[in-house]
Amino acid sequence: MMDITERFLNYTKFDTQSSEESESVPSTAKQLIFAEYLRKELEQEGLQDVEMDEKGYIYATLPSNVKGEVPVIGFISHYDTSPDCSGANIHPQIIRNYDGSDILLSEGIVSSPTKFPELLQHVGEDLIVTDGHTLLGADDKAGIAEIVQAMVWLQQHPEVKHGKIRVAFNPDEEIGMGAHHFNVEKFGCQWAYTMDGGDVGELEFENFNAASAKVTIKGISVHPGYAKDKMVNANALAAEFANMLPADETPETTEGYQGFYHLLGIQSNIEQAKLSYIIRDHDRDRFEDRKRFILRCAEQMNQKYGEGTVSCDVKDQYYNMKEKIDPQMHVIDLVLKAMQESGVAPMVRPIRGGTDGAQLSFKGLPCPNIFAGGINFHGPYEFVSIQSMQKAMQVIIKICELTAAYND
Repeated sequence: MMDITERFLNYTKFDTQSSEESESVPSTAKQLIFAEYLRKELEQEGLQDVEMDEKGYIYATLPSNVKGEVPVIGFISHYDTSPDCSGANIHPQIIRNYDGSDILLSEGIVSSPTKFPELLQHVGEDLIVTDGHTLLGADDKAGIAEIVQAMVWLQQHPEVKHGKIRVAFNPDEEIGMGAHHFNVEKFGCQWAYTMDGGDVGELEFENFNAASAKVTIKGISVHPGYAKDKMVNANALAAEFANMLPADETPETTEGYQGFYHLLGIQSNIEQAKLSYIIRDHDRDRFEDRKRFILRCAEQMNQKYGEGTVSCDVKDQYYNMKEKIDPQMHVIDLVLKAMQESGVAPMVRPIRGGTDGAQLSFKGLPCPNIFAGGINFHGPYEFVSIQSMQKAMQVIIKICELTAAYND
């Protein structure tokens, strides 16, 4: 059997970066190349009902090996990687028996526990790291490797009883679109789990409410020598707009349950500026207040510079899954028991972000998020412990086993 390390390293060979600028599904054609590889792998590994739709969503089944009614559960991961950092030509390195010292990724690029103290939690383990020039892709190809490996293991160990297990892999999670075309009815599960969390033990069923805001500013270009009372410099107005938002409510100044406004990027010249924001808050009322505030900022700019100078398009992306999980806490209780029986100390914490599970929960599929083992996602200092991936696989197996004995 291919081991989990080899499986994960094979996955990192594929560039599956998604794009926020695209209107297609998936957002990048290169994601479909990996999706097709994954579809074939699932068939070769003996899963049934393997299918991939035209949008790149993959579904497959591990049939039940018990008699009688058992809840049908699912495991889900996304295969796109973040637009924030290159996912092309990834060159993973394995640091065996990590000793707690600095890791030289490449000349002049060092991953140090001084800057990343979480490295010290994995002393003695085998770490997969980058070469310092790309992300690694553990978010979320580690999750895919863990799910596939668990399904293969269960087939090879029929003495471990389980009900019908469904697995699914999807594109475009990193741009907030992963669950938009997920077919919950076809998936056919009573509940599911995304394997998309961070370090060992993480269990998340609270996440941000999320929205995007696209701000467009219209300027007027005039020769600077003759610009008095005529020019409207969209560059300057963009800076003014950005400064209207609270400086202490950004990702770099907040933690825990604190929300924020995050300026993703600016495209600007004299005649036009475009600012792209994301808005996040765990509390639904504060979330709504934040959306209203950014719209008021646009109104105030229009009052100052003229109607139509600034437009702001705010769109909801996903909501806090907690309100959908709370009424069905058996979904969480099973994970906690599975972790404990697998020797994993649970760490229940809110997600300062979102997962496909948030949207799926609101589509009728309760779907909390379990650790996949990767750390420092979306950048060249990303790493994953092989032992962490093995633990995640064990938790998946144990959830399947416990669900077979579940009695509501």
